[in-house]
Amino acid sequence: MARLHLPGPLSAGLLDLPRDIVRHVQALRLRVGDDLTLFDGRGGEWQGHLVSPPPAARVELLRHVAVERELPWAVTLAVGMPANERMDWLVEKATELGAAQVQPLMTVRSVLRLDGERAARRAAHWQAVAQAACEQCGRNRLPQIAMPTRLDTWLASLPPATLSGSGAAGRCMLAAPGEGQALPFAAWAAGLASSQNLLALSGPEGGLSADEIALAQRAGFVAVSLGPRVLRAETAPLALLAALAAQVPPH
Repeated sequence: MARLHLPGPLSAGLLDLPRDIVRHVQALRLRVGDDLTLFDGRGGEWQGHLVSPPPAARVELLRHVAVERELPWAVTLAVGMPANERMDWLVEKATELGAAQVQPLMTVRSVLRLDGERAARRAAHWQAVAQAACEQCGRNRLPQIAMPTRLDTWLASLPPATLSGSGAAGRCMLAAPGEGQALPFAAWAAGLASSQNLLALSGPEGGLSADEIALAQRAGFVAVSLGPRVLRAETAPLALLAALAAQVPPH
């Protein structure tokens, strides 16, 4: 069944689809009577069907299903942006794995550097990538793709309450090859409160510099190990997120 995101808010009844969604309906070759699932990002999803074809496509929304497929924690992936289309891939997979937010970062070794209008365009593009991933994977809440910023600026912007009490069993993790401690994820996750905010920081190609690692640690981040291998910039944050997601029992 096709899943489509609309800004909403949605309610039961007839709904004329906006032009960009109509193009999606055409690409999917949907016909009158075909079932649809729509969601507006406010929680749950709507079941309905197509009642008139493009170009003036209309759907009838029948019932709301209060289903959620989110992680029990709000995980922010703060990542040194990998170059080219690898950031697109990272955003897509982070959405599938349940990240609540992706914070693109510029670091000393970053290849990709963005500011101003160019940064806004890329953030909007990555938000569209996340939306498409939600439509595919079944999530009903869109992750936020933040504006790209410098690592030091982002660390300085974090409120003290976010970092307090982070410690060895804390909420702020730093993927640092060769420097981190092994984290027993099952025991660690069991001690976290539901809806707790978690931060996972990872570097770009070449990793974070020694000064950047020290800066993050002074801010309260704990270095964790993802194994003996050196992971790519787009792999490391996803490995950390997957380890967390694996601790959530299936519904």
